[in-house]
Amino acid sequence: MIPLEEARDRILGAVAPLEPRPVASADATGLVLAERIVAAEPVPPFANTGMDGYAVRAVDTPGRLRVVGELPAGRAPTTPVGPGEAIRIMTGAPMPSGADAVVMVERTRPDGDEVEVESAAPGDHVRAAGGDVGAGDEVFAPGTLLTPAHIGVLASLGRRSILCFPRPRVAVVSTGDELVVDGPLAPGQIRDSNRPMLLALLAASGCEPIDGGVVGDDEAAIEAALTSAAAGADAVLTSGAVSVGDYDFVKVVMDRLARARGGVSIWAQVAIKPAKPLAFAMLGPVPVFGLPGNPVSSRVSFECFARPALRLLAGRTDVLPEPVWARAAAAMPRRADGKVHLDRVRRSEEH
Repeated sequence: MIPLEEARDRILGAVAPLEPRPVASADATGLVLAERIVAAEPVPPFANTGMDGYAVRAVDTPGRLRVVGELPAGRAPTTPVGPGEAIRIMTGAPMPSGADAVVMVERTRPDGDEVEVESAAPGDHVRAAGGDVGAGDEVFAPGTLLTPAHIGVLASLGRRSILCFPRPRVAVVSTGDELVVDGPLAPGQIRDSNRPMLLALLAASGCEPIDGGVVGDDEAAIEAALTSAAAGADAVLTSGAVSVGDYDFVKVVMDRLARARGGVSIWAQVAIKPAKPLAFAMLGPVPVFGLPGNPVSSRVSFECFARPALRLLAGRTDVLPEPVWARAAAAMPRRADGKVHLDRVRRSEEH
């Protein structure tokens, strides 16, 4: 048996990030940025008001001012603010020339063509041009994992397309003569649950899942299925036929295909429980994971080996999860057998 860390390190050492490509900014949530984003223009592009109120000269406040115009958002100012004057202004509208402050509407008392305003200081409720981002500023660095907030900033910069690492396309193939998808079960048959589970895990992980179907315990059929899956995907997941049984052909086929392409091939008994058997091969640039057939083992193997590698494919540097330290509420007895035991727990927080 080999340690968990050694098996994972060998896999991650064989996998390389996908080639970055242009992506529409609106579709980039969850992707990793592959370029440096520099602002070509200031944000906001002009000084504007952050409040509904009156644009004034701070030196004229407090006092009674003559209202000389109204300025909604989206309209360029044409009337300046002179001594003793004010302009009714709406949030987001450009600051008119002459004005250096805004008195929020709650601190004013309109009276016909005049308005009484409370005291204001220069700059009150004024958002300066470039106050958020200056022209030439670096906004995001390569390697940034893009969230909806990043997408909003990119839109404010006018970036409709950016260079990102793409979502990995991952094919999932289940193997086994005993597997049934639809219809009644014959004696000895079970329903295929691993493939739907893995496809759902991939979708939730930000990958693009590809259903590769079910193939029986036939060596030639398995080779054809893996060859086809690897030709149309960035990675392949299989479940079943990776242990030491007479019909466990997946590991044999993976090794043969990898050797024919000069790639890495691993078949190992990993010192963990569950999910001890593991097969891995590089078919050219495409990593193929042979996960165990037991559903719990398949899920554990995915988390330990496939998920970190898929994150690496997607350009992420945080390929391994941060550990969460907790105190067990009850004893978790185990027999010392040289394996890392991975137990299911429920986490709760106490304050």
